[in-house]
Amino acid sequence: MLDIKVTLSDHLKAKPADESALGFGRIFTDHMFLMDYEAGRGWHDARIVPYGSFAIDPAAMVLHYGQAIFEGTKCYRRADGGLQLFRPGDNLARMSRSAERMCMPKLDEETALEGLKQLIRVDANWVPHKEGTSLYIRPTMISMDVGLGVHASKKYLFFIILSPVGAYYKEGLKPVSIYVEDEYVRAVRGGVGFTKCAGNYAASILAGDIAEQKGFSQVLWLDGVEQKYVEEVGSMNMMFAYGNKIVTPRLNGSILPGITRDSVLKLARQLGFEAEEGRLDINEIFADAKSGKLTEAFGTGTAAVISPVGTLALKDEKVVLGDGGIGKISQKLYDTLTGIQYGRLPDENGWIVKL
Repeated sequence: MLDIKVTLSDHLKAKPADESALGFGRIFTDHMFLMDYEAGRGWHDARIVPYGSFAIDPAAMVLHYGQAIFEGTKCYRRADGGLQLFRPGDNLARMSRSAERMCMPKLDEETALEGLKQLIRVDANWVPHKEGTSLYIRPTMISMDVGLGVHASKKYLFFIILSPVGAYYKEGLKPVSIYVEDEYVRAVRGGVGFTKCAGNYAASILAGDIAEQKGFSQVLWLDGVEQKYVEEVGSMNMMFAYGNKIVTPRLNGSILPGITRDSVLKLARQLGFEAEEGRLDINEIFADAKSGKLTEAFGTGTAAVISPVGTLALKDEKVVLGDGGIGKISQKLYDTLTGIQYGRLPDENGWIVKL
């Protein structure tokens, strides 16, 4: 593990007075963590510095060839005022897997985690207090070699920035409407769908805009070969409930292995629900929704934790899931997982890292 140098800012920002108006990803704390990589030298110069702009060469390879990966996790404030992280080591391990696929260096996970802890301690006053709020954590790695030519960079920058964020659901947990995308595809097996690379999200923007214009909140992606098997929703994994049984698309190389997805599957089984992974045909999903066999559906992800789905639409066909409201499984899983994250419920899985 590297020594971490800390340089504190001389110009601290005014913190938001109204935590109910934080939004998401618009406000950033006073400091950030940086670490450099150079082939032959490895990771070096781990440091915490005042938050600020980077100087980047116009020929930096990240701008031309897209070697950029990131993660997303959160820090939570407990009722007693203490702070805690949820499975941060798993996020950093996933980042290393993304790096391997993108021909980037494996992250020094030990130093990155220690740097994250120290950064949060420095900016601890930025962790909001209002119920449902949290401190969003964005670790990122980008290629920094200067020059044109398609090959792996020899220099990289890893950094972590922090952003106080509001409750995802300002007025409580509400079902969303989702449009099934049957023209564009997000990823294919053998590609980079299982990574959190920037290009995956760039490729999803057009379909998201089209869905929004049609009045839908999210896009449900289908597989990139036959375009009939369910993969994931926007920035979330997707789950369906049949009574007390939960089914979700199995990981096949084109689906992001979500940390929240994994947590939900484990919690569901611990709570007495059945949970299984499989290949889900969108036509069967629609038929099951119409017949009432499919009782609810929800997305899982860091930002929303659980996002209930009220309506699914494909072309001109639209189906309402269950009674269009929040299902019992969605609510139970949301209450349980957020209860663990905020310290209201015991952590029996060793997921919480207290600061």
